[in-house]
Amino acid sequence: MELNTIKPADGAKKAKRRVGRGIGSGLGKTAGRGHKGQKSRAGGFHKVGFEGGQMPLQRRLPKRGFKSALLKFNAEINLTDLQRLGADEVDLAVLKAAGLVSDLIKNVKVIKSGELTRKVVLKGIGATAGAKAAVEAAGGQVA
Repeated sequence: MELNTIKPADGAKKAKRRVGRGIGSGLGKTAGRGHKGQKSRAGGFHKVGFEGGQMPLQRRLPKRGFKSALLKFNAEINLTDLQRLGADEVDLAVLKAAGLVSDLIKNVKVIKSGELTRKVVLKGIGATAGAKAAVEAAGGQVA
C-alpha cells in the first residue's frame, strides 16, 4: 500500500443531496420543502422550542427544586463514627484517610447521633452543641 493509492471504502463517501435540480431527480420544484408555510421559505425558521405561539413546554412546566453546589463540599459525621475511629486526634486528613468522607470534602461537622465513650480531640472540625457537649463529657475537646 502506498500513500497515493489510499482511498475510502466503497460506500463510505455519499454524494450530498442536490435539491431543486429538476423533476427527474425526485427533489425538484419544491425541493423537499412541501407547499407554502414558514418552513418552505428562505430564512423561514424560528427558535428551538417554538410552538407556533402556543406557550412552549419549557415555560409551561413549573420551576422547582434547587440544590446548592456548596453541599458537595460539606459533610456530617456522627459520634458513632468517632467512636469506631481509632485516632485520638481527629482532623479532616484523618477522616479522609479512614474513608469516612470523600476527598472533595472541605468542611466536616460532627452531629449528636450515637454515643461516644472515649477521649477524642477534634481539630478543625465543627460540632453541633449537643455533639460538643458529648465530646467534652467523654473527656475530649473541640479545638
